[in-house]
Amino acid sequence: MTLNQGLHSIWNIAKREMRRLVSRPIYFFCMLFAPALSVVFFITLMQEGLPKDLPIAVVDLDNTATSRNLIRQLDAFEQTEVAMKTLSFAEAREEMQKGEVYGIFYIPANFSVEATTGKQPTLSFYTNGSYLIAASLLFRDMKTMSVLAGASVGLQTGTAKGLSTEQIMGQLQPIVIDTHSIGNPWLNYSVYLNNTVLPGILELLIFMITVFSIGTEIKYSTSRRWLQMGGNSMTVSLIGKLLPHTVIFTLVGFMMCAVLYGYNAFPLHSGWAPMLTAMFLLVISSQAVGVFMIGVLPTLRLGLSFASLFGMLAFSIVGFSFPVQEMYPSIQALANLFPLRHYFLIYVDQALNGRELVYSWAEYVWLAGFLMLPLLIRRNLKSALLYFKYIP
Repeated sequence: MTLNQGLHSIWNIAKREMRRLVSRPIYFFCMLFAPALSVVFFITLMQEGLPKDLPIAVVDLDNTATSRNLIRQLDAFEQTEVAMKTLSFAEAREEMQKGEVYGIFYIPANFSVEATTGKQPTLSFYTNGSYLIAASLLFRDMKTMSVLAGASVGLQTGTAKGLSTEQIMGQLQPIVIDTHSIGNPWLNYSVYLNNTVLPGILELLIFMITVFSIGTEIKYSTSRRWLQMGGNSMTVSLIGKLLPHTVIFTLVGFMMCAVLYGYNAFPLHSGWAPMLTAMFLLVISSQAVGVFMIGVLPTLRLGLSFASLFGMLAFSIVGFSFPVQEMYPSIQALANLFPLRHYFLIYVDQALNGRELVYSWAEYVWLAGFLMLPLLIRRNLKSALLYFKYIP
């Protein structure tokens, strides 16, 4: 087949595929509506960056000016709202079990008296670990408040003994910690999560649409006609079929980038080019993985099961929810088999940290390397397209 013949065949197959895309609503839903809905949902869900005014219950058995001041200061924290004050720990625990509050701050009886007389009273706080983010944020605020309460008592005691403020602070905090959050100084969950969750959803949809598109050719016995249009060339047939998908998914991916880095102004320290290139490579590498899936399991239902399982597994194994370095060595190796893993590393290096491009070249190579996967199952897939009889 000459170059002109190959290009002509690709164009004809692409036109045929476009007619197939507009003839079935599932393509519109998975390629346009679902990604757009995901963007709107997750961006609006985390538009505040961090959860605010998380309700807690306070059990104040001291009920003095000191304890009330402590409660007011705790309520002033941005993430914490004192939604309930009670003298019964059992009542507070019941509310936490109902899910009405996410934490309990316990002030014992005689707290202020014991604090000023050096008897070291104990402030207790409890969080509901079923709500991971809420519990961790409230734990941080309540622990901070406890430390500040101890420092306040120490300051009052030191002043009563005639010590200067400098002398007291030197004892209370001998080492001053100066922290700087790199990449995401606002500690904005949307910056961290949406830049990986949304591409992960796109990757999953690409897996499933690629498998569905080829699998339906086998199921409805139209695969031979498709191959004939490509001159019986597997390469020409795949390029022509997936070309419209590539254009649509790339535009959708660029739309996601525009919303994340343009509309929401999330960090983009290395400019647009590295991330747009990474997004394009994520699209075509995900398509290559989808072709591999249907080539390994050339039936529609098994191929879709493989695609959905593999795509969902990516969310927990690529490293944005739990560090890959802390996983078992075998799992660390498995993480490299997901295109999303390499896109995530590019995002961290280029968008968040603004590192030189040379530090990310290996991840770009990994994404491009996925394009070799269809070659591994080329014969098996072609055999399935020509001879496989679909059994419902």
